[in-house]
Amino acid sequence: MGSYTLITGGAGFIGSNYASRCLQRGESIKIFDNLSRAGSLLNLEWLENTYGKGVFELIKGDVRDANAIKAAARGAYRILHLAAQVAVTTSVTDPQTDFAINALGTFNVLEAARNSGENPLLIFASTNKVYGGMENVEVVEKSSRYDYKDLPNGASEDQALDFHSPYGCSKGSGDQYVRDYHRIYGLPTLVYRQSCIYGKRQFGVEDQGWVAWFIIAAVLGKPITIYGNGKQVRDILFVDDLVDAYDAGFAHLPEIGGQILNIGGGRKNTISIWTEFQPMLEKLINRKIPTTTSDWRPGDQPVFISDIRKAQNMLNWSPKISAEKGIELLFNWVNENRKLFI
Repeated sequence: MGSYTLITGGAGFIGSNYASRCLQRGESIKIFDNLSRAGSLLNLEWLENTYGKGVFELIKGDVRDANAIKAAARGAYRILHLAAQVAVTTSVTDPQTDFAINALGTFNVLEAARNSGENPLLIFASTNKVYGGMENVEVVEKSSRYDYKDLPNGASEDQALDFHSPYGCSKGSGDQYVRDYHRIYGLPTLVYRQSCIYGKRQFGVEDQGWVAWFIIAAVLGKPITIYGNGKQVRDILFVDDLVDAYDAGFAHLPEIGGQILNIGGGRKNTISIWTEFQPMLEKLINRKIPTTTSDWRPGDQPVFISDIRKAQNMLNWSPKISAEKGIELLFNWVNENRKLFI
């Protein structure tokens, strides 16, 4: 049996949080990352400062390199596959790179797992973007938010797939490959269709990580642009709760191998991206936050809320940190670590 957990994209926001959880328990991990993401070196430095130098192995590699990931997976008993191109806007500008990282890269990880001789447990971070614009679902506009007319619990895993944008296509391809590698090769896999994840160590930018970006911009006095009318609704999940979901998934594998689960804040942790978020943020920062507005972005759903009941039942997991509490925790972290963002 393999002896370590391999985290692809382990120097990123989510990866470093999961690495921290593993190191807290004294587990052996390897981080596989090309270090291209802003903040990745800071995250590695934080892990070393917290847990000591040499407590984890860093493999500087790229999932597009089949041989590199094959070597990294050779002794892994668990693989958390997070390495990705993460922005819809970037995928529209450069669809080829997006495909190579998200679709081919995920295929390379699966092949590495299949050929490792370890039959490792594997969790893949997919996205709610695989559901596309959900044009067949009726949406109503309320005073501060959009909502589904007839989906009281949000969109379930039975919602039709409709890959929208190159990002949706590349992640959706990975999503289906991961599921099928369980069916065809018996690899114990789980697909997590993740909603908006936010939390400490998130170096959010305008194109990705909107909760963190708005907080960082507000704290540093950077200009904020609202695309659309700000009533777009998302369910948001604090990263500590996501890390709990990874732990729960690995604990329930291989018994629930091949499952696809929505992992998000669910109906209880929804917020409109500005009309409801703005007053919360202004209360924390104790001043008005000026903004400019712009047109809607292509493929921007007026509302996406995950129905997370399947994950709650299968994993015995539920989010513990409310949207309000999580936003406060992230605001305090950004405020205390301003120097990291300058």
